[in-house]
Amino acid sequence: MKNIANNPIDLVFEDVKKTRLDSFVNDSLDDLTRSQIQKFIKDGNILVNGEPATKTGMKLTSGDKINITIPEEEPIEAIPQDIPIDIVYEDSDVIVVNKPQGMVVHPAAGHRDGTLVNAILYHSKINDDDMIRPGIVHRIDKDTSGLLMIAKNNLAKQSLMQQLKAKTNLREYLAIVHGNFKEVNGKINAPLGRSKNDRKKQAVVDDGRHAVTHFTVLEQFENYSLLKLKLETGRTHQIRVHMQYIGHPVAGDPLYAPKNTLEGNGQFLHAKTLGFEHPRTHKWMEFSVEPPKIFQKTLEKLRTNKL
Repeated sequence: MKNIANNPIDLVFEDVKKTRLDSFVNDSLDDLTRSQIQKFIKDGNILVNGEPATKTGMKLTSGDKINITIPEEEPIEAIPQDIPIDIVYEDSDVIVVNKPQGMVVHPAAGHRDGTLVNAILYHSKINDDDMIRPGIVHRIDKDTSGLLMIAKNNLAKQSLMQQLKAKTNLREYLAIVHGNFKEVNGKINAPLGRSKNDRKKQAVVDDGRHAVTHFTVLEQFENYSLLKLKLETGRTHQIRVHMQYIGHPVAGDPLYAPKNTLEGNGQFLHAKTLGFEHPRTHKWMEFSVEPPKIFQKTLEKLRTNKL
């Protein structure tokens, strides 16, 4: 959006099927989220026929002229914050952290602070020129818990990123998913990209990026199963979309699971095991952590048929 900030955008409404202002703007400008559009309307940055829009759901009629001025975004910079974090391992090159559910990995427009990066910068010195994602070589979703590796210097960052690219590292997850399986093991090879129907979602699309997920069924319950999943690639929402694609969405997932799902703090998905070659010593390192309490308690209830 930087190239269009403060430059007015003129649109003419001609679609009589979608008459809501926010829906029309959202469909016309892919770079804007609905929350951003709502804020622009509230701040008087969207005009309809020369007058400030009164509400997000105002009705449009054919021929209405919409003028949008997108304000310049404030620069985002990660700052150290005294936030408790679970450090599993640390040396002069790498940090392995157990990220809790509900924590965003790095600052972004909707989460400028309170992230894992803010906590890491307070805890340790990271030598990285990236002002927003210092040390970050991979991510897990806000409501996914588990292990992440953080690079403390350029040597470590280049090494860890190369291992991710070469697929020589190990990333294994635990997930509770809907439904039962006939097979014990499976491989999902389906390309992923942004959904054409909902820009907040990813989807299996023909022109998407190569994505492969391996799964093993560990336990089966009434209506649910516990899986171990191994990432061969690391695309946005990969496990969540792949599991939905084969008809077994991750339980609790607010985007991809059905409404009738397990109650929790988001998806029951946990990055349990992480392995990589140390950037300096070249020794193989492997770490494993148990899922959060709500995950474990839900498993216990499933095992005793109390859900």
